[in-house]
Amino acid sequence: MYDPSEADACVEELRAALAAHGITLPSLGVDLPTFAARCPTRLLIALGNCNMLTAQALTAALRKGAE
Repeated sequence: MYDPSEADACVEELRAALAAHGITLPSLGVDLPTFAARCPTRLLIALGNCNMLTAQALTAALRKGAE
């Protein structure tokens, strides 16, 4: 069984890492239906929707990090 506090910590770490690059994903959060599954095998983090400028900033940050 998953510990909700671990999921929340994961989301906050990702939020902080994105913020370090000036990126905000407003819908970022734990995928609550994951906890409703009978035997969840993996915890899901919902990244949500973002506008094109945010997607471009995320792409640039990922590319820079891969260099």
